[in-house]
Amino acid sequence: MEQLDCTGYDEAIEELRQREYPMLQGTTYLDHAGTTLYAKSLIERFSADMITNLYGNPHSASNSSQLTTRRVEDIRLRLLKLFNADPEEFDIVFVANATAGVKLVVEAFRDQEEGFWYGYHRDSHTSLIGVRETAAHHRCFASDEEVHQWADSEELDNEVAGPGLFAYPAQSNMNGRRLPLEWLQRIRQTKHSGMYTLLDAAALVSTSPLDLSEPDNAPDFTVLSLYKMFGFPDLGALIVRKASSSIFDRRRYFGGGTVEMVVCLKEQWHAKKLDTLHERLEDGTLPIHSIVALDAAISVHGELFGSLRRVSEHTTVLAALLYQGISSLRHGNGLNVCQVYKELSSTYGDASTQGPIIAFNLRNHLGGWVSNAEVEKLAAVKNFQLRTGGLCNPGGVASSLGLAPWEMKENFSAGQRCGNENDIFRAKPTGMVRVSLGAMSTLKDVTSFVDFLHEFFVQEAPPMDTPPVTPLSTEPPTTCQLHVESLSIYPVKSCAAFSVPPGKAWEVRREGLAWDREWCLVHEGTGAALSQKRYPKMALIRPSIDLEEGVLRIKLMGALQDATSRHEMTVPLSADPRMFSAEDVYRESNAKVCGESIQAKSYRSTDISYFFTQALGVACHLARFPAVGNGTGSMASPRHSKAHLQKYQKARGMHIPGAFPDACLLTPGTVVSKPILLSNESPILTISRSSLNRLNELIKAEGGKAAQAEVFRANIVVAQNLDCLPGAEQPYAEDDWRYLQIGQQYFEMLGACRRCQMVCVDQQTAERNQEPFVTLSKTRRFDGRVYFGEHTCHLPMGDTWSPLVQNPTIAVGDPVRSFGQDEADQDSGLWALVS
Repeated sequence: MEQLDCTGYDEAIEELRQREYPMLQGTTYLDHAGTTLYAKSLIERFSADMITNLYGNPHSASNSSQLTTRRVEDIRLRLLKLFNADPEEFDIVFVANATAGVKLVVEAFRDQEEGFWYGYHRDSHTSLIGVRETAAHHRCFASDEEVHQWADSEELDNEVAGPGLFAYPAQSNMNGRRLPLEWLQRIRQTKHSGMYTLLDAAALVSTSPLDLSEPDNAPDFTVLSLYKMFGFPDLGALIVRKASSSIFDRRRYFGGGTVEMVVCLKEQWHAKKLDTLHERLEDGTLPIHSIVALDAAISVHGELFGSLRRVSEHTTVLAALLYQGISSLRHGNGLNVCQVYKELSSTYGDASTQGPIIAFNLRNHLGGWVSNAEVEKLAAVKNFQLRTGGLCNPGGVASSLGLAPWEMKENFSAGQRCGNENDIFRAKPTGMVRVSLGAMSTLKDVTSFVDFLHEFFVQEAPPMDTPPVTPLSTEPPTTCQLHVESLSIYPVKSCAAFSVPPGKAWEVRREGLAWDREWCLVHEGTGAALSQKRYPKMALIRPSIDLEEGVLRIKLMGALQDATSRHEMTVPLSADPRMFSAEDVYRESNAKVCGESIQAKSYRSTDISYFFTQALGVACHLARFPAVGNGTGSMASPRHSKAHLQKYQKARGMHIPGAFPDACLLTPGTVVSKPILLSNESPILTISRSSLNRLNELIKAEGGKAAQAEVFRANIVVAQNLDCLPGAEQPYAEDDWRYLQIGQQYFEMLGACRRCQMVCVDQQTAERNQEPFVTLSKTRRFDGRVYFGEHTCHLPMGDTWSPLVQNPTIAVGDPVRSFGQDEADQDSGLWALVS
């Protein structure tokens, strides 16, 4: 069929109408009744066959059995001819489905005494990927270019003495792109005779022909899904190139019908059938009625739709039209609605490079991702049959969505499963929407689906976005502006901080900043989490988060390097024990944090335990909290914040530097229990650089050593901008802050942080000092307790459409706005957020 001579969606629609669509001449059924007509015709023909004939088990000489044998062999031949496969060169083995065909091939290779090498393409279906678990050595080809280079080389790339198997899909089941069939010939020409090819043609032949007329250029093994081709029956097939059939000679298993004789008493012996390959491989009784139904399916499909080539022409045009339609969708602000995952090498409208499948995700008018679960729910209501999720194509999905292995493992640990509603993590979708077209798809199907997306997911006139906290415009112009001076997380409780690089957007979770205090060191005898108060050398253990590699790096510094033979180690960021090697699997253990019993997950590895035990001189092991999710949702923390607002009273016009203000309680209900991990009291700790400067002025006035910000173990250090006038600092202004706006995120102040002598541990040398606790005791003591810094928590916004909600982040350098209680009382937007 000729290509559409148009560039836009509307133009293509008009051209098809001028051609008096439907395009397949002589057909009048290509409308929404087409599916019903096809199914009715097929079932009626199959039913008539079953009523007319009696089919018996073919392993017999009865008339019904012989009829079955003749029909099965006729249908076997008919199916071979459908692919131009010469029965002298090829044989067909009927199996339950395409995956069963793959397993049949795997059995033959697995039974080779030397083992086998296995290579597969990134775009492979999960069923092909699973073959690697049986191979002695395997390789995933991450791109077409890698395959080209390997196929053109004469290197064996075979680390075992046995045969090799290279597998790939003729068409990606994820996005429909078609992979080069010429790889089959190139591999056969360049590789040794022990290298075989397995082609997954299930997706391809559902709408396109496969030509096996050249045996030398054909795959050794081809798996088909006859269900995907015809809709009925539920059946698969394995086409074997007879020149490659010797690989099955060492297949060990045998079932009924595949052997001539079996001896099992006193001696163990059997003789396999040798007449045909399919007799040797079709274990047990064949699904004879499904095979008879296949005969009816081939006939009805051909009568209604013509050849597979005509089906390919039909679906190719419709797919190009659908691609144009969804790609043209725009929100009122000009942003694209659909993110289509298409390879640069493929072109919709070109059947040689692209099949009739479109994989995409939807974005809202703010640029945030739309949940695929919501798309699927609406599609079901509107009677569109589509699929969402991982699509059984992990390599293609990961490369398209930019998901690193550690991210996929972390998503799994957080409760993400294919098909559930946890489909957006860290502002990235975990799957996609897939729309497939077939012989019965129509122009109306395409236009209706584009109209559906437009109706439900296009925001023509985006509403004005109102921040949940509106700063008062009456703020005095002389107030000095603030910014985030530094962000720090403490991956391992009581160990050194990891400083977030300037400008790096860092995720804010409900339990605090991402990766903050997820690990701890647990005393093997008492089960208590170790603390710098008792083990100050923990300050010399320097963890860091490596998002590129997906690991937590831990380095030993200073005096600890002299005490150990190993100075660095890594553990995976992924929290699921099933993702680890055997030595890294967690074990359940009870631990105590701040006197509170928790269920932690301790690493089994003796190497990890020895690393920390040798460094600190105390028997301990590494543990992680919270426990791994059970798949029912995200990981939930059973610990909650204990921070609360202190009493305060601030005399108008009067300020005593360093004195903690006296008190009344903030409006009841504004302090709500917040989930935390291994932090002592709250999700986030914030301190002010101005307050630290004032504290150090007092320390130095008494001849003491100034304190560094690190000793307070704060997550956020807020400082005044450099353009502030000298003397404009406002030490301890945070005592009156009730809310903060950092960048575009909002935070609630939960109360002042009660300090202990741990602030006296120098974080660079692990030495103990008297300061700053002595001066704090003199200047920041109230009711016998010493305070410095403010407990903080993130306030999630209600507009789940926004990427600011889907992936809340802050960064070093972000502007900071503060709100006192009086300002908060006047702002209805803020109270709507926290109520």
